[in-house]
Amino acid sequence: MIEFHNSGYGYGGRKLLSGMSLTLSPGSFHFLTGPSGAGKTTFLKLCYRELQPTEGRVSIFDQDARGMERDDVANLRRRIGVVHQDCQFLDHLSVAENVALPVSVSGRRQQPQDLDDLLHWVGLAERANALPPELSGGERQRAALARAVIMSPEIILADEPTGNVDWDMSLRLLQLLIELNKMGKTVVIATHDLHLIRQAKSQVQARVLRIANGTIQQAGADL
Repeated sequence: MIEFHNSGYGYGGRKLLSGMSLTLSPGSFHFLTGPSGAGKTTFLKLCYRELQPTEGRVSIFDQDARGMERDDVANLRRRIGVVHQDCQFLDHLSVAENVALPVSVSGRRQQPQDLDDLLHWVGLAERANALPPELSGGERQRAALARAVIMSPEIILADEPTGNVDWDMSLRLLQLLIELNKMGKTVVIATHDLHLIRQAKSQVQARVLRIANGTIQQAGADL
């Protein structure tokens, strides 16, 4: 689905990531870890073509990222759901309207029952008409996850989805992502929380990727 071929990214004469060769296969579950500033968010942006590699090649759904036209990028964005670290919403729209926004923008018709089911799945059915400023941190993260999966993407990329919530909410979010993986979705979670990784590995076969010294290494069993 997504393949890195000796690829990397740098700017201003500085290499942030380099020499990356790996494949994110259909139905796989990955954790991406490393210190702040190591390049976790940059790696995710390469996965959904927000950035293009400055060396090597990245293939997304068998297409070279560098050769994609605007329509190609729009199509892949429908197939990849992203939970951003900052969880930006339109504050004048309700939770339900924010979650349904990707469908509205795409021009597809959204069945009301599908939206209701999704909000119930993330535990926000009773908050459907609330405005984003009224939400707690955990509710915002769950709304962001619902928005990321409303188009039924094949890949879910989550950038520090549990960074601003307590442990109980972290486990709840993790469980939702595990459920998506069991439905056949490829899941990649960028996190520095090793406790969360250990918790997940007791439930799902997860590959742990660590960014160190500008490259990605597979972490050992010590995690």
